[in-house]
Amino acid sequence: MNLFDEQIGYEISFREVELEKDLEKLHQWHHQDHVIPFWKQNFMLPDYKVHLQKLLADQHQTLYIGHLDEEPMSYFERYWAEDDVIANYYDAEVGDQGIHLLIGPDAFLGKGLALPLVRAMTALGFQHAGTKKIIAEPDIRNKKMIHVFEKCGFKAVKEVDLPDKRGLLMFCDREEFLRRWDGVYYIQPSDA
Repeated sequence: MNLFDEQIGYEISFREVELEKDLEKLHQWHHQDHVIPFWKQNFMLPDYKVHLQKLLADQHQTLYIGHLDEEPMSYFERYWAEDDVIANYYDAEVGDQGIHLLIGPDAFLGKGLALPLVRAMTALGFQHAGTKKIIAEPDIRNKKMIHVFEKCGFKAVKEVDLPDKRGLLMFCDREEFLRRWDGVYYIQPSDA
């Protein structure tokens, strides 16, 4: 999926993670000071490889590298909520999807890029015709990301004690998203 975002002047694109191609890059990103507190995946490389292999084998999610003008700079996990631990915390509906993300290199921080990236990944999720809601559960301490999700159209639902963090469960409704971002991206629903 390639989208030109006029607000930031970059083309945003996503491709699925490939183990050998992306292992060292993702390992490095998970060791960044701004990532460690929220992801807690700063494992040694052999352990990180096993972890990434497990994530890639998990059929309820798809992992992506996000690019700006073809430069890799972010990591996303898009998952089916009903098959995820989050389904224990709300009445997940068939088609609900969730997202996790991080911006890797420091050079991309503080430039207003998180909102366009979240917006583009949310638009990608809504291309699935059966998806009426995208969810997120950012760490309750991550006020910057909570603010970004709110600006994108996510609404806070409740705090949840997940196995790895205390998160804020947030929902983004398809109709609200399309109303808010009409004309920014064209979303053509499919069954993919």
